[in-house]
Amino acid sequence: MGKDSTEQTSSRVDFSRQLLVAMPGMVSGSLADTVIFMCEHNEQGALGVVINRPTDMTVGDLLQRIDLELSLEIGLTQEAPVFFGGPVQTDRGFVLHAPARAYKSSINLGQMALTTSRDVLQEVAQGTGPEDVLITLGYAGWGPGQLEDEMAQNAWLHVQANHDILFATPAEERYSAALAQLGIDPIMLTGSAGRA
Repeated sequence: MGKDSTEQTSSRVDFSRQLLVAMPGMVSGSLADTVIFMCEHNEQGALGVVINRPTDMTVGDLLQRIDLELSLEIGLTQEAPVFFGGPVQTDRGFVLHAPARAYKSSINLGQMALTTSRDVLQEVAQGTGPEDVLITLGYAGWGPGQLEDEMAQNAWLHVQANHDILFATPAEERYSAALAQLGIDPIMLTGSAGRA
């Protein structure tokens, strides 16, 4: 019995640093049609941020709310969108950024990091922050075993995360770009099975 449980533990797939793509008709509610960058996935659960759902709020709006002024010398514009990161803690900001730098509250993700502290936004506003940033409000979270159950039900496809999809591809093209890495055309996916 001990051997079987060890094999199950070691065979658990870690989806950290991958993209999850919602399958049509399998994921509903606020996460339908989303692409999620997975930041952490372990025995305690999983955490990721939606990367393809811009909100009406802009970076300029967000910085103004926290009394920061955006430098005009940087590539990030005041009109850049703040994204809906997921349904958990939607009043809290999360900054996915590259390259990875240590701020007061950062999770190192290899070539990039996820930061929740104000200091990264201060540097972004001053033009001294990371080159590539994606700012979200909220995150997507799963409890222990919940993501594994959803994966077993084919609710999500997964693919290796790609810097261009995260930071360079327009938000409305990120879903199809992630699927293209799997050789899938979004038109081929349907929300329900057809009947002959």
